Amino acid sequence: MKIGHLENQAATPAASERKSAAATPSTAAGTSVEASAKVALSPTVSQLTAVSSEGVFDVEKVQRISDAIRDGKFVVNADAIADKLIANAQELLGNVAKR
Repeated sequence: MKIGHLENQAATPAASERKSAAATPSTAAGTSVEASAKVALSPTVSQLTAVSSEGVFDVEKVQRISDAIRDGKFVVNADAIADKLIANAQELLGNVAKR
């Protein structure tokens, strides 16, 4: 089942025409497009990169938790999780409000 009239189809460019137009950068009034751009990382990204290179990972703790889960002894503290989620949300909202 086709939707619309034949006149409407003529006004819409074909998919191949849209792709070729998108692939070709256009310039306005002979201006040139700069090939490169400067990128600066935020302080947060820099901190995350520094932390990940340190390899902060407690293998023994992971093994203890894995063993407790496997043995059915792992207890989830829902109150602690909820409190931390709320604190993180408040921190994020506080950071957004300051901007």
